[in-house]
Amino acid sequence: MIFAVKLCLLCAGLFLWVGLLTGILKYKAMMVSENQRAPIYIDVAHRAALMYSFAALVMAQLLIYSPYSATFQLWIAAVPLFFFAVSIATYIKLGLQGQTRSQFSDKNFTTTWGMWALIVGEVGGVSMIVLGFVQTQFV
Repeated sequence: MIFAVKLCLLCAGLFLWVGLLTGILKYKAMMVSENQRAPIYIDVAHRAALMYSFAALVMAQLLIYSPYSATFQLWIAAVPLFFFAVSIATYIKLGLQGQTRSQFSDKNFTTTWGMWALIVGEVGGVSMIVLGFVQTQFV
């Protein structure tokens, strides 16, 4: 098994684990809240971690059919996985800080250039993974 696939599977497991742990945080917050709601960013972190765990599994499966070199596969997998992890960590941080307004209320490097980097990295990496699958399975 190539390293890019192993990395995707490792991240899928870690993201799932973080999703479960943030679920515990969400539950604890709901139990002490007057309106039985968790902080919004804890809720977002919980859902994002679970969603990204499955995205990493799909990436791993598609990479199995990739025609690209092992090094290129590692890059096109690692970049989206990095941004998935940073997103989850940011949501957890904002949730633990009790942030209630959108992180995009403030225009700064993270919410401008950082978001463009995230978009290019995630969409670009996953596009290359899907394209590699299409090349080997349909062309």
